[in-house]
Parts: sequence; structure tokens; C-alpha cells
Amino acid sequence: MRGRIPVSIGDRSYEVLVGRGVRSSLAEVIQGLGARRVAVVSARPAEWVPDTGVETLLLPARDGERDKTLATVEALCAEFVRFGLTRNDAVVSCGGGTTTDVVGLAAALYHRGVPVVHLPTTLLAQVDASVGGKTAVNLPSGKNLVGAYWQPAAVLCDTEYLSTLPRREMLNGLGEIARCHFIGAGDLRELGLTERIAASVTLKAGVVSADERDTGLRHILNYGHTLGHALESATGFALRHGEAVAVGTIFAGLLAGALDRIGPARVAEHREVVEFYGLPAALPEEIETAELIRLMRRDKKALTGLAFVLDGPSGAELVHDVSEQVVADVLEHMPRQPLGRLVEPAHFHGTGDPLA
Repeated sequence: MRGRIPVSIGDRSYEVLVGRGVRSSLAEVIQGLGARRVAVVSARPAEWVPDTGVETLLLPARDGERDKTLATVEALCAEFVRFGLTRNDAVVSCGGGTTTDVVGLAAALYHRGVPVVHLPTTLLAQVDASVGGKTAVNLPSGKNLVGAYWQPAAVLCDTEYLSTLPRREMLNGLGEIARCHFIGAGDLRELGLTERIAASVTLKAGVVSADERDTGLRHILNYGHTLGHALESATGFALRHGEAVAVGTIFAGLLAGALDRIGPARVAEHREVVEFYGLPAALPEEIETAELIRLMRRDKKALTGLAFVLDGPSGAELVHDVSEQVVADVLEHMPRQPLGRLVEPAHFHGTGDPLA
């Protein structure tokens, strides 16, 4: 199965290709851009990178939050200069979500913007990070605090890349798929993995096409992320992004229930969906509630107080000025487990062969 999903943003429109072997389209994409040189930044072995059809500089990268910094962006741009990359050339990322974020930001800043093509190699990157044009790096004080909007020229989600992923990395991506259940994708639990990827990308493409710059509708894509980002920071990223978002999704359901936005059955559905995918469903017992609230105050959506994307009668929407006391009460009543138990690879359901 192969799919072409358009992201329609005027002259910044592009396609996301999903399926086996779609990375072979890279040379065609580069040709269409008219680039004479390409810098490929890859966190994967050289043989994972398809032929670009033009003169190519291959730069090694490492997936992971430790390299998601302005120093990494500066180092990449310095290599682009040495290679003689111009505004008419292109950059390619090959790796997970942190790599697409860093390379996307470097492409956005170099010469005030050069085309970038993403080859996401993890489930998380394919269903979320590589699509939509958000690029960012972390600061010591928080996650994704420095970034830019820079839409890719194309995204090639080759499902063959997923065959080598360890189970926990698959879980990391399933956390983003689970939250799609509550923001308009419908129930994806009975679909094969490729169909889940395509459905998640289709949802995101529609949202980004309607609200590229996060001024309204696009906020729904942050479902579960406010607490999720806080949990990542509080655990020193011992909880992976998708794992943290899964816990944040359960919290979002509980908070919506506490605010009488949804009923008990819908609250319970949040836990059911998260647990179906074998994702963590409890808070780390080592992290204090006060610390989580302190970190959530730094969220980019929190303009005057705590803000969360919450389910409700009209679906998911951004809710401002949520009472800290209510938030604290919900957090205090959530189950807790030692962090070591939360990050153990769990048994996940409904995927079978990762390429099914």
C-alpha cells in the first residue's frame, strides 16, 4: 500500500508519501527542486540513504534530545557553508523526530531558508514530527523553546524503515497515534500500521492546511502534550515523547471530566485507548505535582495561566486559564508507578508485523 497525502498551503504545498519503498522517490523530488547540491543529515547508516541524483554531502547525526540544541544547528550550518550550499540547493534529513526538528530548523535559518526534504525513519517521526513545518530545538529551561515554521518540500514516510525499530521505539510513535483518537481521526485500533500512519498524517495535513501558524485549530494537535512535555523535562527525557504524551492524554481526559466537559464514559475511553496500545498509563512516583505544574506554566500556549487542549461537547479545543487547584487535584488522584517500571518495554497490541 502506498499513499499520497497533500498538505495544501498555497505556494508552500507539498506531498507526504507513505508506504514501502517510497524513499526511492528522493532523486525525483530533488530534480523537481532544481537543486545541484544536497546536504544529507542522517542519523542512520549510509546505506539507508537513497541516491539523490546530484552532488551530495553526507553528514552524520544522532537522534535524541541531547543533540536537539542550537549548537547542533550552528554546526550543521557551518558544514553547509564549507560544502558551498546555496539557496538554490537542498537539505535532506534522515532519522527520527529530533533529527527532522534540528535539520528543519537549520534549513529554515541557513541563507534565510533552503528547501528541506524529510525521510523520517521512526514511527513517531512519520506520524507527527516530520509533517507540518514546525521546527525547534530545546533550551536548558524547556523543550522546543527556539524554533521556526519551515514547511518541507516533501516527506517520504518509508514503512520499510520501521522494520528495524525496537519495540519501545514503536511504542513512542503509538503514543501520537493514540491521541489522534480524540482529535478527529476516529478509532484506528483495528487498522494495520500503514493505515494508521496514513490516517494520522491525513488528519495532521488537514489541520495544518487550515491553520499553518498555530493560531486556532492547530492547537488540537497538542492534545496530551502540555503534561507530556512537562513529564519529558521532569524525567530528563527518560520518558520518551510518545510515552509522555500517552500519560498526558489520560490526564487530558480526567481534567476534561473534572471540568464537566465530558462524561465518565468518555473519560474512561482515554485510558482504554492508551492501554490498548500498551502505553504507560501512570505518573512517575518520583515527580512531585508542584514540579509538573511549574513546568506546565512554561508551555507556549499558557499566555495568562495554565492552558490545555481538552475534549468537550464540540470536540477538542484549547481551554485557557484552567484552575491550578483543579489541575493539582487531578494529578494527585492519578495512579503512580516507579519511573523504571513505566519505561520498561510493554506488550503493545494491534500492530503484529510492524510493516503490516
